[in-house]
Amino acid sequence: MAQPMRPPFSVLRIDHVVLRVKDVERAIAFYRDVLGCAVEKRSEALVHLRAGDSLIDLVTPDGPLGRRGGALPGDEGRNVDHLCLRVEPFDEAAIRALMAHHGVALHGDVQNNFGAEGNGPSIYLSDPDGNTVELKGPAA
Repeated sequence: MAQPMRPPFSVLRIDHVVLRVKDVERAIAFYRDVLGCAVEKRSEALVHLRAGDSLIDLVTPDGPLGRRGGALPGDEGRNVDHLCLRVEPFDEAAIRALMAHHGVALHGDVQNNFGAEGNGPSIYLSDPDGNTVELKGPAA
């Protein structure tokens, strides 16, 4: 059996969670008015709400991101699109080596995505159950 390979980074915190919602304006009102989260950024695809040092992102099931999750929560759908972990350092070559060592496929190339600290590098993979995990580096 191969010797375990230690990650080339430390997980600092959850950067953001992406929730699939039926009515984005209703969800914004709840997270803003009830829980005190502020709208940080808005695009056609999603809404970013500030939750302390992290973000809660909202997508609709008919949008480009939300469509991938199928039906809304229930027997045939999932509500969380992906979990994003803020890692340090973000060394693409070391991350690729670690994932290759463990037989974990990466979903494409490093992207520059918006997160709790701003725009920065991220790369996606799947856990053994098919849940998408994003590894997010520091803002540029």
